[in-house]
Amino acid sequence: MSGVAAALSLLEARILGVLVEKQHTVPDIYPLSLNALTAGCNQKTSRDPVLHASESEVQAGIDRLRGESLVVESSGGRVMRYAHNIERVLGLPSQAVALLAAMMLRGPQTVGELRINCDRLHRFADGSAVEGFLHELQERSAGALVVMLPRLPGARENRWMHLLSGPPVEAPADAGATEAPERGDALQREIAALKQSVGELRDEIEALKSALSHLHRGV
Repeated sequence: MSGVAAALSLLEARILGVLVEKQHTVPDIYPLSLNALTAGCNQKTSRDPVLHASESEVQAGIDRLRGESLVVESSGGRVMRYAHNIERVLGLPSQAVALLAAMMLRGPQTVGELRINCDRLHRFADGSAVEGFLHELQERSAGALVVMLPRLPGARENRWMHLLSGPPVEAPADAGATEAPERGDALQREIAALKQSVGELRDEIEALKSALSHLHRGV
């Protein structure tokens, strides 16, 4: 499937998204240790859905991704560290990887939401630039990596989702009625995403503190 042998689980996709994110936001501790990677997967801000994965579960996900060459292992002192290898395996530019990472971390999003949520990974000039890379990902000769979802009732824009975990599961016909009040107004969600930036920065600082603490203890 599109350069990946089998669909990734939610946790496996989250692991990849976290590795891409932290490569840009906390380069001083990248590649990540298992401890830092688990913390990133379970982060409460900028994640949809929020996970509660154990280190053993994350390790199992890493092992599967290593088998696909999507994650590579390196030695950092006494601790094994992990980095993503998405660009090489899937033959993608960094802009496309940033969009996939945002979807792996936060689920389906509109073009406007993707532009905001990718800002720390890649700064797109405008929505047209985002759309251009999304269409390239959708029209890949090796297989589509994203798909545009049907517009929800009351929504102003279509959402996009990644296909690394397989095709979307169709919801019941009336599911949109309950989702529309929450998801229908893309502008409100974009404002909410901006407000989350403070929480994201706090999480990155805590991750850096944790990594430095483990380093000082010689773990």
